[in-house]
Amino acid sequence: MTRERDPFRIPQAGVEMAPLAGLASLDVNLNGGSFSSGEFVAESALGGVVVYATYQALLTGLRTEALRKRGAISRSLQIQMVASTVWESTKQGAAVSLLLGVVLLVFPWMGLPLTVLGAVGAGKASLDLFNAFWDGLDETQRAELLAASMEAGVNLRRFLSGNQSGTAVV
Repeated sequence: MTRERDPFRIPQAGVEMAPLAGLASLDVNLNGGSFSSGEFVAESALGGVVVYATYQALLTGLRTEALRKRGAISRSLQIQMVASTVWESTKQGAAVSLLLGVVLLVFPWMGLPLTVLGAVGAGKASLDLFNAFWDGLDETQRAELLAASMEAGVNLRRFLSGNQSGTAVV
């Protein structure tokens, strides 16, 4: 997986969130989760929308915070960017969740492969969120975090640069 280095590009929630969105379900009427067709698909779709919206809000908020700290955008523009990207992601999340809800209703055994794919997608999403967080730190905060990670025995430089030697400059 490559790391997106363009600080002015706002990443969008993609296929990495689809398995989690398909498995997420919100029990709206608190009946313990029913497998009746309409209720299951609706609760699945709502859960998927929440997953997509939450991930996109975090991703955009962290990335735009880095831009705001650099002076490239204002706080009001940051809020507008978060709102617009979350809205777009919500529409995508609804479509994906509805489709996967129907698939799971017809083929319930697909839950296991979606769970495995969801773990992989969550790993990629975590990396994307960490990179957006890292980009929002100033040089002093980065140095403090790198020093603390070395004390804890974790080589963040290798994690950030993507190589195995840990010698790349971030």
